[in-house]
Amino acid sequence: MPDSTAHVLVVGVDGVRYDTLQSCDTPTIDAIAANGFLRPVRVNDAGPTISGPGWATVFTGVLADRHRIFDNNLSPNQLAQFPDFVHHAGQVRPEIARFVGAGWAPLVTAESGGPLFADGGYYPDGGPAHSEDEWTRVDDAVTDAGAQFLRAHDGAHGSAAVVYLGGPDEVCHLVGVCPAYSAFIEASDARIGRLLAAVDARPTRANENWAVIVVTDHGHVDEGGHGGDTPEERTAWIAAAGAGVPADLGDAVLEQADVAAHALAVLGIDAAAPAQMTGRPFGRRAA
Repeated sequence: MPDSTAHVLVVGVDGVRYDTLQSCDTPTIDAIAANGFLRPVRVNDAGPTISGPGWATVFTGVLADRHRIFDNNLSPNQLAQFPDFVHHAGQVRPEIARFVGAGWAPLVTAESGGPLFADGGYYPDGGPAHSEDEWTRVDDAVTDAGAQFLRAHDGAHGSAAVVYLGGPDEVCHLVGVCPAYSAFIEASDARIGRLLAAVDARPTRANENWAVIVVTDHGHVDEGGHGGDTPEERTAWIAAAGAGVPADLGDAVLEQADVAAHALAVLGIDAAAPAQMTGRPFGRRAA
């Protein structure tokens, strides 16, 4: 049954190596893990360790053999058959509040075969970012827009929100796995903290049931770069807490596709999900 108190926030942080994350000072992600879980997840072999297919799997709940995205040019694809969970939620429950914000254009604009999110979304002014300073500006703008939505929507019928932070991936491409990369991961953690502070500031927060999911799409090799099959590139991760998140995952197996499935389950519309969805709500896939 649809739950009018149910809310989902998914934060995608691009290109964060799991071992690097563990060495960083990330109090927000640590708190999410303490109240739920933080688990490494292998990028499924159905697709390469590239952002386009990775995020398509995360947000549609199907693997690359179904959404048919194998590169950062998203065209051609099968997104009409397997839409992102935000669009699908809106089709089933038009009354829920929805937000998507991203600084990588193919996610929310028509660039490079996009948008991945069928209804588009917020894209910061100023065009694509190409430097650490520019990505700081872009990720801050996306965070601000997301926080404004989270703080202000009336929430009477639930909500689904996605905030994408691209800076860590771009910085690693520029300088490799180094202190500057770690610093950008830590800055991303602080941005997630701002988003959660906006949730906590909601006047109706006490009566709302929130699931918070943070996820990356792939890792990096030491010198910066991805697309191969090394463990560093194939190891992604998911952190989650709140609505529907098991207190103990045990030996349950996770897939990146589970993010979309869990979001739809929280919103009470998982029964209406595409029949061929690969993802399952967290903890519902046996080892």
